[in-house]
Amino acid sequence: MSLARLLQLASPTLPVGAYSYSQGIEAAIEAGIVRDATSAWRWIEDVLELSVARMEAPVFLRLCAAWRARDAAGAARWNGVFLASRESAELRAETVQMGYSLARLLAELGEGDGLPQWDEVSFPAAFAYAVARWNIDPERALTAYLWAWAENQVMAAVKAVPLGQTDGQKALLALGERIADAAGRAAGLDDEALGNFAPGLAMLSARHETQYSRLFRS
Repeated sequence: MSLARLLQLASPTLPVGAYSYSQGIEAAIEAGIVRDATSAWRWIEDVLELSVARMEAPVFLRLCAAWRARDAAGAARWNGVFLASRESAELRAETVQMGYSLARLLAELGEGDGLPQWDEVSFPAAFAYAVARWNIDPERALTAYLWAWAENQVMAAVKAVPLGQTDGQKALLALGERIADAAGRAAGLDDEALGNFAPGLAMLSARHETQYSRLFRS
């Protein structure tokens, strides 16, 4: 049952609005940095390696641990750390909107009674809460979380570059090998080693706020 619940959380049909965000890749396309399958793959890999695997992934594991221990104060701390790591208004709004949507969904499913009523709940905090609630293995949950992120990035590139569906599947095949490594490294990071140094992503995300023509909200 825990596997079925995990697949439900990682499914692109989860109604949290992930499909409406590109997390900066649309701005990279506008700037000419991403222009074909090769450059799209390089962009997604770099964001995974330089940002997600070093900040979002290890914070997610810490949130899982806090929820499993019923440590609401610890979960609130790591939720705040993750929100503070969002370097543009769009990236912050994205995780808050998706976190709110997932928290609301869990409540409507009768599974959100232990989730505190914070002013802002990030998406990894809400996801990790569901992982703990449904007794899902945190490392497996992280792999699924990273897969869902990668799938959304690839689908954004398929729509906006544009790329063919086969190119998208080739990218996902290659990313699948990277995800396991990223999850393993995230599990071994100390608190002092966490970091989110991806200035190119931050600047392009900020530019996207005033981009004239766009398909995505970030």
